[in-house]
Amino acid sequence: MRPPSLLSLTIDSALRHIAHITDLSSIPDQILLELFWKTLQAGKLTEKVLKLFMATGNEQILSFIQSLNIRPILAPVLPTRCSENSRFM
Repeated sequence: MRPPSLLSLTIDSALRHIAHITDLSSIPDQILLELFWKTLQAGKLTEKVLKLFMATGNEQILSFIQSLNIRPILAPVLPTRCSENSRFM
């Protein structure tokens, strides 16, 4: 039995800490794709992690996200104060 490669150990470590990673832009595309796939398999695709992968601009990942119809949640922005001209009932 062969020991795991340094690359597979690195991807597994990144997967364990994916919620704490702030930037994936410097990761090569092939590694990024594998990390995204493993993130999906592990059930770790949260809103924050989705935005992290989308921010890379990787066309394959964006296409895959679109094909699965995964969309970020758009939370409404509520006004913090009222102007004199607006009335809430």
